This record gives sequence, C-alpha cells and structure tokens, in this order.
Amino acid sequence: MIEVKNVSLTIKKTTILKTVCASFENGMIHGLIGRNGSGKTMLMKCICGFVKPTEGEIIIDGVRVGKDIDFPKDMGIIIETPGFIPYYSGYKNLKLLAGLNNKIGKEQVREAMKKVGLDPDLKRHVKKYSLGMRQRLGLAQAIMEDPKILVLDEPFNGLDKDGVKEMREYLLSYKEQGKTILICSHSAEDISVLCDTVHEMDKGKLEIIS
Repeated sequence: MIEVKNVSLTIKKTTILKTVCASFENGMIHGLIGRNGSGKTMLMKCICGFVKPTEGEIIIDGVRVGKDIDFPKDMGIIIETPGFIPYYSGYKNLKLLAGLNNKIGKEQVREAMKKVGLDPDLKRHVKKYSLGMRQRLGLAQAIMEDPKILVLDEPFNGLDKDGVKEMREYLLSYKEQGKTILICSHSAEDISVLCDTVHEMDKGKLEIIS
C-alpha cells in the first residue's frame, strides 16, 4: 500500500501541495485527475522520492520514503517526457538502464519492448522515434524489471487510438497480476476504463471522488 500522510510541499514560498492524505491499495489502478498546475505531477514525484515533502510522510509497504529509503524499491516510473540517449537505439538505451540494477538480462529487455509494440531489433536511433514510439519506450523502461508498482504520468501521450487500446489492455492485465498502478491522465475515458479509484487534485489539495 502507498500511504500519503499530511503531505505539504512549498517551493520558493509557493505552496504546491496542501496537507494531502491518501491510501492507494495494492492490486488496484488508482487515477489522479486535475487541471494543469493542480499538483498531480509533484505528488507523483514525492511518492517516487524525487522531491522531499516540506511536511508529512509517504509510506510504501511500511517503509518511509526519504527516511528509511531514498527511493522506493520495485517501482516503475514514467513522469513527464521520458529521457533517453538520442543517438542510441531503443534496445541499447534499455539495456544500459537495465545494467544499473543488474536484475534482468537482455531477454527481459527484449520482451518488455515487444509487450509495448516495439521491435527490439530496430536499429533506428531514438532521436528519430515518433512521440508515440518514445512513449512506448518509456513504458517498456517502466515495466522491464517487473515492478510491483507503476507510477505513470500521462502514459498515453502521443499514442494513436490503437496504441491507447493496446496499452489499456496491458495495464489491466498487469493489475490482474496483483500489481499496483497510479496513473495520471487528462482523458476521462482512460480513467473510467482503467481505474478502481479516482482522486482529484485542485490547487494542491486531494479529494477522493470514486
């Protein structure tokens, strides 16, 4: 379970998050909605350990992020535009990233790419990828180590209709494996099709709406 307890965040005298409280249970897909600038992405960054809250705490499976550990283990992440080495192929980028943890080998990298509809043997450099291909590569990066938790900020950006359908089906199958997914999307259809719970952010405050 992901527990957000009284989390507030102030940056340069600007309040970004205001006493946010939430519990995101395991084995479910949880949706975050809200206008641009409402605090959704910053809350995700706090959950991932990228930003330390000014007040409050975030606990994942009983471990405090930023205190007991710097970054949550077993978490796949897409936040904002995924960044890759532009003059390497998609496969080479993921193979380099996989080498950081040494948890998986080249076969798991190849399988992750195939799952999201990318050809691991494609030699094209990432700088020549379309936006949709970059987004698929970002999702492959997030899932390749088979994490328990996925945190996905607008994961369907740049995907065509068929691509969105494929990714939705994949995420639903991922949930069926007992995984936990926290997803932010501007699409009401994405949220209604995928999510078991929906939380809305407005001016840094969080409210559960379903």
